[in-house]
Amino acid sequence: MKQFQLLKPYLLERKFHIAAGLLSLLLVDLFQLYIPRIVKCAIDDITLQSVTRMALFKYGLYIALSAMAIGVFRFCWRYLIMGTARRMEEGIRGQLFDHIQTLPTRFFDTTSSGDIMAHATNDMTNIRMALGMGIVGLTDTVVLGCAAVFFMAYINLELTVLALLPMPFIALFTKILSKKLFRAYRDVQESFSNLMESTRERFAGIRIIKAFNREETEVAGMTRESKAYISSNMKLVKLRGLIFPLVIFLNNVSLAIILGAGGRKVILADISTGDFVAFISYMNLLTWPVMAVGWVTNMIQRGKASIDRIIAILDVPREQEKPGKTVTPSKINGDIVVDNISFSFDKKVIDKVRFKLEPGKVLGIAGPPGSGKTTLASLLPRLYDPDLGTIFIDGMDIGHISLKTLRRSISFMPQEPFLFSGSIETNLRFGDPNADEEKINNALAMAGLTDTIAGFPKGLDTVIGEKGVMLSGGQKQRIALARAFLKDAPILILDDPVSQVDMGTASDIIRIIDAMAGKKTIIIISHRFSIFKNADLVMVLEQGRIVEQGTHRELIDHNGYYARSWQMQETEAALVRSES
Repeated sequence: MKQFQLLKPYLLERKFHIAAGLLSLLLVDLFQLYIPRIVKCAIDDITLQSVTRMALFKYGLYIALSAMAIGVFRFCWRYLIMGTARRMEEGIRGQLFDHIQTLPTRFFDTTSSGDIMAHATNDMTNIRMALGMGIVGLTDTVVLGCAAVFFMAYINLELTVLALLPMPFIALFTKILSKKLFRAYRDVQESFSNLMESTRERFAGIRIIKAFNREETEVAGMTRESKAYISSNMKLVKLRGLIFPLVIFLNNVSLAIILGAGGRKVILADISTGDFVAFISYMNLLTWPVMAVGWVTNMIQRGKASIDRIIAILDVPREQEKPGKTVTPSKINGDIVVDNISFSFDKKVIDKVRFKLEPGKVLGIAGPPGSGKTTLASLLPRLYDPDLGTIFIDGMDIGHISLKTLRRSISFMPQEPFLFSGSIETNLRFGDPNADEEKINNALAMAGLTDTIAGFPKGLDTVIGEKGVMLSGGQKQRIALARAFLKDAPILILDDPVSQVDMGTASDIIRIIDAMAGKKTIIIISHRFSIFKNADLVMVLEQGRIVEQGTHRELIDHNGYYARSWQMQETEAALVRSES
């Protein structure tokens, strides 16, 4: 079973803790079974009026010592079994997070953040409860339940048979409901995932909601999601609500039978008064195991549903190198050959693109929005793999290059400059965790950030908030650019690096990039064509195809899309200069 294969390494790792916890649990059950025997002896002695004060003191002492032992061993099993469940929860959560980190980008295109968060929170709680209290309930059901029945039969077999008459109905009822419970728990967890994603999305977009005066609409949307979650939970409540009252009712039916039949046997002297009281005590001990049948079933079904959801993610193949020999070159120079590649999402985004870029050369990629520029850049570090064709770096198929080596050799600034909620320095060090102060300052200077950082009271220690909310768009873009500069990689990919900065800052950044030519292989995507003036090759994409290519001057002379766009940008720049 896949469920067992997931749990097996954690069970083996903690086997001694589990064994000690189960032993403590068994000792608790043993002392609980021992107390009714003491009560039986005491009541029989009292009934015969042959008890002494010392005998009563001993009986009381035995019960007190048993209660103390129950307390000590109950602490032990809770610490060992519940602690093990916590450790296993931690291990499975770590395994899940580790696996998610290695999944291909396409997985995140189709899976919501809320669903992943639900796996890491709600599902983990369900698994922990099934592994902790589920084991306890199952053990008590088997050990305490069977032992209680044994002692009841030892006192009087006929009474035991009468007491157990309602029990088969509990087993039958539980079996009928178990499949419905499983489906209900699965629906609750899926509904919880949807609620988590809706909540996350609305909090992340709170500024847009306010700006467009959409508070009431979004509250209504959240209300619908919340009602759907409550509705799925209420279905589960109804099913659970059927189990526990039935167990209690049938247990009370057993008690009524025992009072009638057992009382008669006491009157007829078939059993002693002490036996009758002990029998009822064992009946009370049997209540928990009988109730635990339904409770454990619920918990295990819920845990199983959560484990299945976790396994569904763990079964998603990790991103990996192509079949065949994997190479780990000691050095990459940056010679890039893109050989007739095509790529599709729902429709074709890249269509038979080919080009060659020698080490130290600069490639510019232009084109209208949606032409495939960003997708093409994402294929080089293998964020996606082409459907057809091959990309070579230094003559090696990038599908055969170790992923760590490949991505270590590429410094990538994405179109959306994502920043984490920590400090500016923390975000910069994603480029190079070991960078010294001088290297960080150089990267800041190259991105035109030196004066900006100096203007913050806490400098690099400034906390920028979720997704850099405390910064302007231009500041976020330049921090992302500095992060890319800080990484010392032979290939530099910049996706729209100057789109959100003023013309003066853009000119400074362009000069820095031009100065890096010859030292790194650089690929630049931009809608500002001034950045392509010194590029060795400029390609224009439209609908995923190369429609123009050449140098900046050659494309202007070609009088196509590039030339028309360049003329418009020059006219706009002239107007700005005249107004200033």
